[in-house]
This record gives sequence, structure tokens and C-alpha cells, in this order.
Amino acid sequence: MMKTRTSAASVVTALAVSLLLMLAGIGCAAAQQEAARVTHLAGTLSAQKADGQKRLLGVDSTVGAGEVLTTEQGTYARLKFSDGAEVVMRPNSQLKIDDYQFNQAKPEEGSLVLSMLRGGLRAITGLIGKKRPQNVRVATPTATIGIRGTHLGALLCQGDCGGLVSPGGQSLANGLHVDVADGAITVSNRAGQITLGAGQFGFVANANSQPVVVPPQAGFRMDIPGAISRNRGAGRSIGANRDAECVAQ
Repeated sequence: MMKTRTSAASVVTALAVSLLLMLAGIGCAAAQQEAARVTHLAGTLSAQKADGQKRLLGVDSTVGAGEVLTTEQGTYARLKFSDGAEVVMRPNSQLKIDDYQFNQAKPEEGSLVLSMLRGGLRAITGLIGKKRPQNVRVATPTATIGIRGTHLGALLCQGDCGGLVSPGGQSLANGLHVDVADGAITVSNRAGQITLGAGQFGFVANANSQPVVVPPQAGFRMDIPGAISRNRGAGRSIGANRDAECVAQ
């Protein structure tokens, strides 16, 4: 009888330990998925998880790896990642956080991979981009942008850039338009690769076209409203009254 009771107690203990380990694993996974926080918002920003669940975001909402973020008409949203990287999404844009891993003690082991599915963004790299730039990139349907510690802009025109023109007054062609304000980037696809430095502009017509450097008069720089671009401490924050989140049905 004593042996039976001991065996039963051992089974219960083992189950309890397994449950605790499982819960700890779930907690770690959830913590690892928190990648960025919304710092500025003007308009409507939503996030969709891999399971299809959608939610509306406000200032101070957090987003994680695997989520797809969407800005509606007239919306600008600014995100700050835990490594210090920042991304501003322009209206009618869709951005997926494919992968994000960051350890403050070992930033060189981190990675940040984004997919710009439509629209445009401006981005400034953080600690991961400084310590291990090859681990930071932005994928698009036409080309992949490799980061070299930089401040860049990207706009993907897919028949939706009406009204936008280059400094030379030309309507923007369909394809990927990129600019570099600081640092350098690579733009590559199956047809080739180019490197752009500060002050340069590039264009890729499609996934099968060679990326090319274009003159400033033919390039496009995505500017953002001052209320979104300035830090929250310098002036009134955009979207400060949208602190709450709600699940969209």
C-alpha cells in the first residue's frame, strides 16, 4: 500500500512539474512575440494575428512577430521596436512582422525581418541594425531591402499611387521606389542588386527587373507629417486619446 501511494504521489508531482514547465514556455513565447509599441497614431490602425483574429490599435498598443499591421485611408502610424528601431507607416499600407528577436545583452544575435505587402514606410534602424545589419531587412513583392545602419524610405506602387509625383513632376510608375536619408541599403531581387548611399534614390519595376539608381529629380521621398515625425515629448502626441484596444469582429 505504501508503494502504491508513493507511486501515485510521484505521478502527481511529475504532472505538476510538466504543467509548470508548459506554462513557463507559453509565457516565454508570449514575451518573445512582443516586438514593438505604437508611439504615434493619426487615423485607424489594425493588427491581424496568424489565427485571423483582428484588433484595433491605439497609442501604447504592442504588436508582435507574425502580426500583419494595416493603416486605413489617411492614417499614419509610428512604431518603436524594443531595440530602438522605428517605422512609420503611410496611409493604405500593410506591413507584416515576419521575425523579431532581441536580447538587450546580446543585440548582435537579434534579427528584424519585415514584409511590406503594400503602401510605404520610413524606417530608422536600431541596435540590431547597428550590431548585425545583415539580420535586418524589408521584403517586398518586387525586391528585398538590406539594411546597413540607416534611415530609409520605401513606397510600393501597385496602381494606387495616383496623385504622387517625383520632384521633376512625373507621375510615379508602378514598382518599388526607395530613398536613403542616412547610411546605406542594398536592393536586390532575382535580376540583380544595387547599393544606395545617403541622398540616393532607387527603383525596381518588378521582381524580374534589375534594380536601378535613379536621379533625385526622378526619385521619390516619402515625407511624413510633423506631428508623427516628432517625438512625443516635443508637442502633442497623435492618437493620445486612443489608448484602448478592442477586438474587431
